[in-house]
Amino acid sequence: MDWIKVTIFTSKNGIEPVCDMLYDMGITGTQIEDESDFTEFLEKNTQFWDYVDDELMNEKKGETRVIIYLEDNESFSDTVSGIKSALSSLDNADGEMGRLEIELENLKSEDWENNWKKYFKPTEIGNKILIMPEWYDDEIKTDRTIFTVNPGMTFGSGTHHSTKLCIEHLENHISGGEKVLDIGCGSGILSIISLLLGADSALALDVDENCIHTAYENLEMNGIARDRYTVLAGNILSDDSLKEKIAEEKYDVVLANIVADVIIALSEFAHIFLKENGVFIVSGIIEERKNDVLSAIEKSKFIVSDIKEKGGWVSIVCKL
Repeated sequence: MDWIKVTIFTSKNGIEPVCDMLYDMGITGTQIEDESDFTEFLEKNTQFWDYVDDELMNEKKGETRVIIYLEDNESFSDTVSGIKSALSSLDNADGEMGRLEIELENLKSEDWENNWKKYFKPTEIGNKILIMPEWYDDEIKTDRTIFTVNPGMTFGSGTHHSTKLCIEHLENHISGGEKVLDIGCGSGILSIISLLLGADSALALDVDENCIHTAYENLEMNGIARDRYTVLAGNILSDDSLKEKIAEEKYDVVLANIVADVIIALSEFAHIFLKENGVFIVSGIIEERKNDVLSAIEKSKFIVSDIKEKGGWVSIVCKL
């Protein structure tokens, strides 16, 4: 399978709006080349100038760029048209987000692998977690809990703001022995990290059947036994039998890193999955929908106990 490299020319101020726009379209694998960061690094580290090769210097010159990789298939043209339309709708009247134009470059599948691996580095999240790419060879000394991942384009890698916010909440609510329910699990990042932090067991659920294989792959990659983890496919909003099956157990932590509309619907009945002192952690909420979600929570059986915001995204912790 071949890929097409899509480069969006923007500015430092445009990085977050452009990445958030792509995320809303379901495109989570973004690569950022920020010339200002590279220039600042060189200015403060003159001792390294002799070790920066000409190819990297040329690569980093010019505008800030947000780069994604799309499959070269029948839906490619529609996806690019959608990106162009979304870019034109961004509020860039003052030009602070740069020219917001697109450049396309054909790549072979092996080139995609090299590009992704080149830019995905270990990432610290919260106070306890280190996201580690599977192929990273450099020795790292850390006291953090390591979550190993082989990032894919479909389900993300754990470094989006909404996921980071959830992980930070998990650090506060996983102390050992908990049962966790992860609704909208994707690749299982949050539920697997819960197990790494000390949860006893986790049940993960997603409407996409492909998530089952991906989540179990990530579980194995992190050395966790399958008898602690179950992944199911189904729509908990429309399938009452599935809802009843899941409600047979009670959980200490229920996670939902999805979108505002689904969280609003879940808030009406998520209490049936929780133990008496359990917490309902929700994320994936853009700032503009924060009040909608809070309003729905106020009408439910839940009480808001904590709110975190980062990069235009909101997460909320609720208790009964």
